Amino acid sequence: MTAMKTIVGLLTGSLGILAEAAHSALDLVAALMTYIAVRISGKPADRTHHYGHGKVENLSALIETALLFITCGWIIWEATHRLFFHKVEVEVTFWSFAVMATSIVIDISRSRVLSRTAKKYNSQALEADALHFETDVWSSSVVILGLACVKLGEWVPSLGWLREADAVAALGVSALVIWVCWQLGRRTIDALVDSAPAGMEERILVAVSAVPGVRDCHNIRARYSGPMLFIDLHVLVDGRLSLFEAHALTETIEGVIQQIAPHADVTVHPEPY
Repeated sequence: MTAMKTIVGLLTGSLGILAEAAHSALDLVAALMTYIAVRISGKPADRTHHYGHGKVENLSALIETALLFITCGWIIWEATHRLFFHKVEVEVTFWSFAVMATSIVIDISRSRVLSRTAKKYNSQALEADALHFETDVWSSSVVILGLACVKLGEWVPSLGWLREADAVAALGVSALVIWVCWQLGRRTIDALVDSAPAGMEERILVAVSAVPGVRDCHNIRARYSGPMLFIDLHVLVDGRLSLFEAHALTETIEGVIQQIAPHADVTVHPEPY
């Protein structure tokens, strides 16, 4: 897709298609980064990484976001240059539409596959890629609209101003990509700085407090490391319980929490009252 878009973009002079070519090139880099990151993050915890390697996924997503922001900056600069300083004639051909239509079909298929796999394995890296490719569909549609406007401007002289639609479409692509980058970047940074999942503490507090034998639940902590959610909490229990009974109670608490957050790594610290 990158090669096809680059060739057609250079032959026709379409900035919109060249913007999509740059986007597809980053998709390739991002996919390779995600592949490597998922392989590394899947490794079990070891002596130097006690919480596993899940943060590699978040780091990969952050690098991908930075690359996309840089690309958007170049596209915006080039589009502004064409609109106000240096006019470029865009030649709209059958191949202009064909390559973008092909891109849409491919992006829809891979977005769906990635989305299903991300949900199955609770992978934030794959979820980010799925969201990324989903917005590619919209950006490609914007480029096709821009090319159609350019062609209409050629056919109807009174609508000659539509010939600038290609550069405007490139700005539209950039706006979509920047929006996705902002959403992805914010989530990635939240994961890297160990931000707690929204509403998780309140849900755990309500669920654990309802467990028979638990007098109080406090010091709840939750954070993501890649696809894995780690949860720690303290509970007040009857100090006269035997070690066996206290352990059985913590097992019950862990089961209750995993109904809220399946596959979470839960650590319960019982305290006597």
